[in-house]
Amino acid sequence: MRIRFDHGPEGSECAFERPVEVISAREAEDVPAALEAMDAARAAGLWLAGFASYELGYALEPKLGHLMPARRRVPLVQFGVYEGFGPAAELPEPAGRLDHFVPLWSEARYKQAFEAVHAHICAGDFYQANLTFACRMEAVGTPGEIYAALAAIQPVRFGAMIEAEGLPAILSRSPELFFRTDGAGGIETKPMKGTQPRSDDAEEDARRCRFLMEDEKNRAENLMIVDLLRNDLGRICEIGSIEVPELFTVESLATVHQMTSLIRGRMLEGTALSGVFRALFPCGSITGAPKVRAMQILAGLEDGARDVYCGTIGWAAPDGRSEFNVAIRSLLVEDGRATLNVGGGVVYDSTAASEYEEALWKARFARRLIADFA
Repeated sequence: MRIRFDHGPEGSECAFERPVEVISAREAEDVPAALEAMDAARAAGLWLAGFASYELGYALEPKLGHLMPARRRVPLVQFGVYEGFGPAAELPEPAGRLDHFVPLWSEARYKQAFEAVHAHICAGDFYQANLTFACRMEAVGTPGEIYAALAAIQPVRFGAMIEAEGLPAILSRSPELFFRTDGAGGIETKPMKGTQPRSDDAEEDARRCRFLMEDEKNRAENLMIVDLLRNDLGRICEIGSIEVPELFTVESLATVHQMTSLIRGRMLEGTALSGVFRALFPCGSITGAPKVRAMQILAGLEDGARDVYCGTIGWAAPDGRSEFNVAIRSLLVEDGRATLNVGGGVVYDSTAASEYEEALWKARFARRLIADFA
């Protein structure tokens, strides 16, 4: 199990290779033992690096267990246990490409699911739900060549590539932090909610950025998730320690502008990595609010497992430090095919056409590897 991080524990590219053990849980009943083994490995002075798929959330919440999809391409949890990490080998030439981009939901199919979500919002079941669907492409080149090409197009803080025997290659170009711990009890999370596409025209690009900063719908959507994550952090943090030092910040990536907020807290003494996962996973920015009810409804509307998409990829040090992304903008590559899921938060005043368009904006980083993409 080899894992490459664009920014590792020392802030630079690094690789975790040759694990002394691989901790994996494919079924819900195996998850408690896997989490316990992860905590034990850190307590023994070892490092962890790996991923958790979105469906781990079904295993962690009793109300969701019966919704576990039978067909899943990756384990619920898989982490390598390492004695340390080293410098990452230089990426190959960015010779990989993607072809024949096909959203598996048409706009009409999306509208059907959107209207079901909107009806639940109107009924008061939840305030927001993150509706997603898959897209397929042909993958030309090795996973490393494709990853190098994607990295050249859009540098991100939380990029990672995982290659493990028997699994699809995982290529993540995520710009979103799920959580980070500092080893002294501090924890922070930085959800993204609110998107606008970049423009090649500087004036129009600045207008779109200003729009995102000022738009009441995007601000309200972001605030719902901030409140959800403050509540999640409250399960493992000292009373009165949670703060929001940054609210409605806009970050500009190569293909989109994104609105983010930063939430910080101080964990209760003795909080282990398993406790953080049980309190926070999956990240509220890719579920909805309230989280459990949104996940229940979405499970009946989406087509099968999300797999690593909307899960997390990251590392954890024996001294208590850790950093995990939200695995958006992440592809599964296997046998010449790539799967990329996209989606976005639906709220009361959303429209199906605009949400479908926004979801496809989020695939622009990958579609730039397609020769005929305009």
